[in-house]
Amino acid sequence: MLKKYIKLNPSQLLLLVFIISISIGTLLLKLPLATTESIRWVDALFTATSAMTVTGLVVVDTGSAFTLFGQIVIVSLIQLGGLGIMSFAVLIYIMLGKRIGIKERLLVQQALNQTSIGGVIKLVRNLFFFSLTIEIIAMLFISIRWVPEMGWIKGLYFSFFHSISAFNNAGFSLWSDSLTGFVGDPIINIVISFLFIIGGIGFTVLSDLWYKRRFKTLSLHSKMMIVGTFFINIIAIITIFTLEYGNPHTLGSLHSLGDKLWASYFQGITPRTAGFNTIDIGNLEEATIFFLLILMFIGAGSASTGGGIKLTTFLVIIMAVNSFLRRKKDITIARRSINQSFILKSLAISSMALFFIFLGIFILSITEEQPFITILFEVVSAFGTVGLSMGITGSLTVIGKLAIVIIMFVGKLGPLTLAFSLAQPKEEKIRYPSEDILTG
Repeated sequence: MLKKYIKLNPSQLLLLVFIISISIGTLLLKLPLATTESIRWVDALFTATSAMTVTGLVVVDTGSAFTLFGQIVIVSLIQLGGLGIMSFAVLIYIMLGKRIGIKERLLVQQALNQTSIGGVIKLVRNLFFFSLTIEIIAMLFISIRWVPEMGWIKGLYFSFFHSISAFNNAGFSLWSDSLTGFVGDPIINIVISFLFIIGGIGFTVLSDLWYKRRFKTLSLHSKMMIVGTFFINIIAIITIFTLEYGNPHTLGSLHSLGDKLWASYFQGITPRTAGFNTIDIGNLEEATIFFLLILMFIGAGSASTGGGIKLTTFLVIIMAVNSFLRRKKDITIARRSINQSFILKSLAISSMALFFIFLGIFILSITEEQPFITILFEVVSAFGTVGLSMGITGSLTVIGKLAIVIIMFVGKLGPLTLAFSLAQPKEEKIRYPSEDILTG
């Protein structure tokens, strides 16, 4: 493998592989064979990055600007980015009967954001089996709705494309208005949302559920993800229904209560990195936009196809604040104490996420003539690899597009992975005396 010839740590190699994959994707999308009409290099780069980072922001319409070949390139990048290039490499090694050494396991551990190398190869096997099975079953369910309407070939292809896009939380759609044409369709709402909820909850949780089956025996991470996902989705659905019920441009334009409930349900759970929408994001109330910003920043689960700072990171910070206010020395969740190193890691992830978001907002505020709220939404959506937009993506300047490309890249790899790939860790051999400082 490449790392035999280049002395790189797992973070650096992961960074390099992503750059190479995006570069290849850019070259393929720039080919005349890939587009219905010529697109600029920056648009090809933007599309390849958005697909590889499973974001879903688009500068050209996926369904009309790209040929079948171009769309296949995009969906391939989505699958690679969602399930992980390193996971594919390990699967090929397994199929060839090659030995998976400690270095390969460390690389997979880094790619899947695991705390140890134990069981990572088993996790990869389960990941592929489960992912492909779910995508195929979902494609068949969606085809029940689209084949009668479009015919066998087009219906199956659209089902195939959206199944992969949804499971990998990419948000790419072959319709220019995403899924707004299916706002009250039960099959599309249920199947698509099921895909990105399953994809966003994390492969570690899914593997844990498969083998243990009982909630009491699950790991603390799995319990936090399941309970946290349930409650945050319920809160989101109720909030959007309440805030948008009277908005004539969103829920207010829907005639039946059923359609309003379906729209609230779908739009409540999609901001945590899925990227699809069934109502016009640009016409949401400002309070709703602000609420979606919070959801996009939190994101999905660790070792999932989604982005953001991750739900468990958010929950650990909340519990840390609660413990501090209650003067508790240890942070406990479900009768388990949280190691201080995880608290520091959560704070580091959140702080660096805010840094890159603020940097992106600063750059776009200079280069773009757009309202601040739309710039803020675009940057947070890019960092959380969500893909929702208030409609300014296609009109971004070249510098603005490149800034969003970098934000998407950082959001997918994670700010700590990027930092670890650039920094040279040094072991501290000297400890200095401590001294108190004033804070707050």
